[in-house]
Amino acid sequence: MKKINSGVLLIIAMGVVFLMSCGDDNTKSITIAPGQIDVSILAEKFYSGATTVAISESTITITSTGEPDHKSMYWSTNNALYENYDEPDNADFNRNPNDISAQNYEFKIPRYPAEASVKSTTSLGAMGVSLNGVPFFNQNAGPGDDILEELNTFDQYEGHPQQTGQYHYHIEPLYLTETLGNDIFLGFLLDGFPVYGPVEGGVTLTNDDLDDYHGHTSVTTDFPDGIYHYHITSELPWINGDGFFGAAGTVTN
Repeated sequence: MKKINSGVLLIIAMGVVFLMSCGDDNTKSITIAPGQIDVSILAEKFYSGATTVAISESTITITSTGEPDHKSMYWSTNNALYENYDEPDNADFNRNPNDISAQNYEFKIPRYPAEASVKSTTSLGAMGVSLNGVPFFNQNAGPGDDILEELNTFDQYEGHPQQTGQYHYHIEPLYLTETLGNDIFLGFLLDGFPVYGPVEGGVTLTNDDLDDYHGHTSVTTDFPDGIYHYHITSELPWINGDGFFGAAGTVTN
């Protein structure tokens, strides 16, 4: 089950957050600039048994094995989650030669994300993490590959593993949107800004509704006063556009 540090009590008043460690008398405070938003309220939504979340003054740390909690043709055949798959409407569909294997991801993202003065591009590999601990990858394939050809290797929930067994999503994670809703919070990118599904306010969004980074600022269920956030769409680049809107944290594996 998920594990969220509970030894910190937050009291917010007059723009100052007082962090009180339960069980002692030491109280310290940090000042939050006006307009900053604490995205740690989303931490409890991470649910995979292979994922843990810890919250510090300025950082959210998510550790994960990166293994999906759903069926896939990329599990070994003796795994309870193995399920064969054959896309009947795609003559080019094929299974890539890789299998899912456990990883040791540690995502460190800003607890109070803010727009970066200089934007950075996303790199190959994990650029964020979804609710079940599976990483988000960007819209690019590895050297020598074509992402539009890679689409033909995605499993029944639109994910696949790369050469070292890192299972990931380039596009909408269908297991999450089909079981939890297509307008929900789906995870974070490394800059700490949330990723939401393709629907907002009952409307399916397109790239024309979003900025160059594949996001916008609006009200969400989790942030009734509004927040910058990304949306997944059915069109390239799917999850992220020209890079991170905010200053990116780190990921190790």
